Amino acid sequence: MFVRSECIRKCAACLLVVLFTLPLTLAQTTHVVSPADLQKQTVATSQARQQNLQKVRDFLADPAATETLKKAHIDTEQVKKAVSQLDNQELAQLAARADKAQHDFAAGYLSTLDIALIILGVALIILIIVVAK
Repeated sequence: MFVRSECIRKCAACLLVVLFTLPLTLAQTTHVVSPADLQKQTVATSQARQQNLQKVRDFLADPAATETLKKAHIDTEQVKKAVSQLDNQELAQLAARADKAQHDFAAGYLSTLDIALIILGVALIILIIVVAK
């Protein structure tokens, strides 16, 4: 009986040694994503956000946009400030819509009324999203 309990103690001790050294060896393995790749992704995301912010701000700074917002009694500055509170996905979607609207207007696909409605829609979407947060 004494030999059996001694054997169990030795096995338990060996098991504990293995369990405590195993996490150290696992922690020393290489990462799936390197820190340099993470930094590149962060920089790319930041640059994309800045470009999208600029697209939406340029769209809202257009004289037609400013005039349309004034006629609708919407504070242009409030809308411009609210743009920075959008998350990256919302901002990217609005930037794409603003970009498309500008290209369509320049190509003659949209009338002045169409672009005014798009401007109001973008401004209202921005304000609704910010108020909902």
